[in-house]
Amino acid sequence: MPPTPAIPSMVWPGRAGEPAWAIPVQIAPGTQGYAVFLPMVPVPQQAPAATTPKPAEATSKPTEDATSKPAEGATSKPAEAGDAKPAKPVATTPANPVATTPANPVAARPADASGDGATTVPAQANGGAATFPVPAPTNGGATAVPAAGARPPRPWEDRGAAAIHIPPPVTIGIAGPYRPAPTPWQTWRDKHWRGPSAAKGRAVPAAVLTGALGLAIFVPLTRSGIGWFLGWLVLVAGIVAAVRRTAVLERSERWTRIGFAAAALALLAIPAFRNAWWLVTFSVLGALGCSALAVVGGRGIRSILFSAVAVPYAAVRGLPWVRNHLHATHNPGIARRVGFSIGLTLLVLLIFGGLLSSADVAFSTLLGRAVPDLDGGSVFSWIFLAVMGALIAVAGTYTLSAPPTTSSLDTDGRRRFGLVEWAPATSALMLLFVGFVVVQFAVLFGGRRHVLTTSGLSYAQYARSGFWQLVAVTLLTVAVLGAVARWARRDRPIERLLLRILLGLLCGLSVVIVASALSRMWTYQKVYSFTGERIFVMSFELLLGVVFVMIAAAGVRWRGRWIPRATVGLTVLMLLGLAVLDPENYAADRNIVRYEQAGKIDAWYLRALSADATPALTRLPDPVRRCTLSWIADDLAKPDPWYAWNLGRSQARKALADLGPNAVGNHADCRAADQFDLPKTRR
Repeated sequence: MPPTPAIPSMVWPGRAGEPAWAIPVQIAPGTQGYAVFLPMVPVPQQAPAATTPKPAEATSKPTEDATSKPAEGATSKPAEAGDAKPAKPVATTPANPVATTPANPVAARPADASGDGATTVPAQANGGAATFPVPAPTNGGATAVPAAGARPPRPWEDRGAAAIHIPPPVTIGIAGPYRPAPTPWQTWRDKHWRGPSAAKGRAVPAAVLTGALGLAIFVPLTRSGIGWFLGWLVLVAGIVAAVRRTAVLERSERWTRIGFAAAALALLAIPAFRNAWWLVTFSVLGALGCSALAVVGGRGIRSILFSAVAVPYAAVRGLPWVRNHLHATHNPGIARRVGFSIGLTLLVLLIFGGLLSSADVAFSTLLGRAVPDLDGGSVFSWIFLAVMGALIAVAGTYTLSAPPTTSSLDTDGRRRFGLVEWAPATSALMLLFVGFVVVQFAVLFGGRRHVLTTSGLSYAQYARSGFWQLVAVTLLTVAVLGAVARWARRDRPIERLLLRILLGLLCGLSVVIVASALSRMWTYQKVYSFTGERIFVMSFELLLGVVFVMIAAAGVRWRGRWIPRATVGLTVLMLLGLAVLDPENYAADRNIVRYEQAGKIDAWYLRALSADATPALTRLPDPVRRCTLSWIADDLAKPDPWYAWNLGRSQARKALADLGPNAVGNHADCRAADQFDLPKTRR
């Protein structure tokens, strides 16, 4: 076969020009490899079974009958060396596949030693191989040799008693589409998070519906209020009712999850008592984080971060699972019927409620407080909250029905850094911290005069200039300590000793840096003004100082797995503590004290405070009071519905009512209050 570009050349197993059969095999395009071509050459016709003669046993002296007189027509070749036993017969294969057909299909008989018909080749004495006796052609038989150009026998033709056995056809499968190797995420998911079992029952769809209605009905999306707590409480109750029989958790882990859920509810109770936007925002974000830990779980840093990603993933992956619950029930049309029932209920309430509210003014007022205004913004917020509630319920039921094994994420790091790698860098950082702390002690004990003589800045400017840099240094130091503790080798005693000394010194020096940052911020606020945001930043810096203390305590016995969860708990306590402190009312009170002492006040900042600061601002004299209460009074002019009740706004309305209608001013009063304001260029 001549070679082609598509098929490589091959050696033809038969004679040149001899026809043969072949089976072409088609391979799907794109399959890696070579083309396959299976040739079929003519097979020699099988001769009838013959009895193989056994060679005569060789003796030390050959018999006279077998060797003295060779048979006629036979050639005898004596052995070159004396007595030697013939080797076992070895079958030989002819060079060309020539079929030999006997005249009669009977068993061939071996020729006698003295007869006509066989040529016997005894074995060589030097170890040559002996062959079978080759049968000679008899008078009644002939050797059949196919002529040139003759048609080869076909597989289905009858060849008598020696028919050729045709093997069954070989089935070659067609390769499917190319599938890439699974990603590490897919491998981990298939091993540690396979998902819940088959869907059954109506508890899961009921939980999803409860979560959607709970958030849509209770949560005031644009205001703080008790509805945040009520909506989340309904959502949690629906999830717990759906998974109470399917969730499989250890006793300790179950109580930990319950603690995270309780922390989320406690944080969502803050919007019912405080009205500061930044405090409400951090409380809602903290509640979402605690809810993710209650659903997914997490002990270390990586598993805690994984919980924030796993909840959105479970919300999307669990949608088909929830839909299967609707088809697995005994009544497949239950979802359609429930949807129709909800729509009919809303239609009835809308028609009859509108008629009854127009018939009586008192009932209309009561209904207006209970039901929000029906406009485009309200409808959009309802739809958004319903979708979010449904997705959170899907994520909660899907994950708690078969929780992932997050312990595989919190494995110990590979100890890849020796003393040569981590010790110089850590020592240099420690020495740098020592120099900074020495300077800070000089500032703390030297006071204002030392700062003015050495830096050329005012004491307030000096305090303000480095606070945010110190916050960044604190955060980076926490990262450095975590990296060194995870990847530094501590196999030898000297490594463990140096690691304890250097990390302990870094933790102690970092605590001093935290104290310096807090001192700077406190000094700056005394000179200018207190704000709620600055109080929050100081609280966060204090939290980092406590984290350094925990890291130092964990380094004594090299057991720090409890630090991430403890940090989460301290963060929750920090937010709850700020809610108890009421930071904006505290900031307003401190500004009033400074106004009474120095006669200066930041009226423009106080005007932007929330309703939480109203009780303190009512103590200011005119026109500062009229200016600072102007924006707050505008925000409180519209009454809140029942699900948006807030303690701060309620107390602010009561305080304004006690002052009277003339206690609140406008922009003209704020222009008159500029004489009491601090200078715009703060030196």
